[in-house]
Amino acid sequence: MKLRDELPVDHRLATVYRAGAALCGVVLLVFGILGFTEQLGFFDTDGARIAGLSTNGALSLVSVLVGLTLVVAAVIGGNVASTVNMVVGVLFVLSGFVHLFVLDKPANFLDFGMSNVVFSFVMGLLIMTFGMYGRVSGGLPHDNPYWRRRHPGQAQREDAVRASRATAATYLTASAGGGTGEVGVSSGPRQNTAKGIRR
Repeated sequence: MKLRDELPVDHRLATVYRAGAALCGVVLLVFGILGFTEQLGFFDTDGARIAGLSTNGALSLVSVLVGLTLVVAAVIGGNVASTVNMVVGVLFVLSGFVHLFVLDKPANFLDFGMSNVVFSFVMGLLIMTFGMYGRVSGGLPHDNPYWRRRHPGQAQREDAVRASRATAATYLTASAGGGTGEVGVSSGPRQNTAKGIRR
């Protein structure tokens, strides 16, 4: 699936991608803004906490930037929202692994604690789930736009079968209606003729 292949605007998957990006983006924005309101040092590692998570000015800035990216993706919607969700989710999971190894070390300049690592894993998996929903999972229904992109030949054959069935059904319905009308018309003169003989 290429980024330029647009998901139909009114498709139900677009709502999932937008809702996921908006929800996670707002959470990160709130966390980052709360960090700024505390006027934390940019690279402080003194364990200042916001909503149970260690933070500093740098982490607050990163949270705001990532949150804004997700919100913008939610506004755009379609494949953009799905792809951004997947990319950000993967980055969160990788960040969790990286900071798991740099806890209590000078390289931990974002002041991550174990609670931050757990949050990074959970948030990353959540965002990835929103982005991958109906896109990379197996057993997709054949009306799914991503399935149709991956199996264009089969999708065209199924469309042709459905079109032929619809045409046949329309023809049978029209034929049945026409047959009834012809019987009604032909029965009329016979009744009149009988009446004339009786007279």
